[in-house]
Amino acid sequence: MTLTEALSGITCPVVTPFEDDTGTPEVDDAAFTDVLEHLLDGGIDGVFPCGTTGEFASLTPAERKRVHERTVETVDGEVPVLAGAAAPSVDEVVDYATHAADIGADAAVVTEPYFHGANDSSGTHRFFEAVADRSPLPLLLYNIPPCTGGSIPVETIRALADHENVLGIKDSSGDLEYFCSVMRQTPEDFLALQGYDALLVPALRMGADGGLNALSNVAPAQYAELYETAADARGEEIQDAIVPLFDACADHGFAPATKTALEYDGVIPTDAVRPPLVEVPADGRDAIEVAVDDLLDG
Repeated sequence: MTLTEALSGITCPVVTPFEDDTGTPEVDDAAFTDVLEHLLDGGIDGVFPCGTTGEFASLTPAERKRVHERTVETVDGEVPVLAGAAAPSVDEVVDYATHAADIGADAAVVTEPYFHGANDSSGTHRFFEAVADRSPLPLLLYNIPPCTGGSIPVETIRALADHENVLGIKDSSGDLEYFCSVMRQTPEDFLALQGYDALLVPALRMGADGGLNALSNVAPAQYAELYETAADARGEEIQDAIVPLFDACADHGFAPATKTALEYDGVIPTDAVRPPLVEVPADGRDAIEVAVDDLLDG
């Protein structure tokens, strides 16, 4: 089975649990292992540590590498590991990708540079091409315009799709037309993963290979079932049950709301996040708990 075939399903951008203390809480290694085992038991097809929901930007480089190591150790080849390698410079991205390759990860996930965006679209292409030329792992492009200042141009993706070391894309733009344009203009074996949970069923019906979705942390079995039933009424039913929880994520942030849901379900001991994020306030927890019950019981 190729990596593209293995990832044609639901991959989870794994939360990074923290210990519940003041200041800057430490990564909770035991709770992280529990989350990974919860995902594997739920039938997830791949895991993506150190993504947006994993609060990678709040981790030190050493912590990011240790999270990757624990992921590879725990998964032990059961599903592919996509290591979060986002960084604003080519050398930093390649360093994360090289470490990930050394420990046995399967691919590296890379965003556009953040803070200083390209002053011309050719700069974005040069950045990704430089990383792809040097990375020992295949790359999954990650389009997340709210965090990088803009979408990766479709023409850039089309050109990068011909690079032997570019695997595909995760699109979290929420723009289905953009996503469909990418699928139309890239080869059939270019992996197209929908990252916007509320658009998962429409994207799958339009030909997406799968999803890379934050709330699969909470309901991996339901997401796996949605993938298998996207073409019929059951897929729509699960999608409808996801939306209230997705709305809570939009209101409170994906890492905080997902952690609140996982704490409520007993998967992690605390919903602690690192600054600048804050935990979901008390008046927002009830809606999340109801949404979790409806999704898991539906």
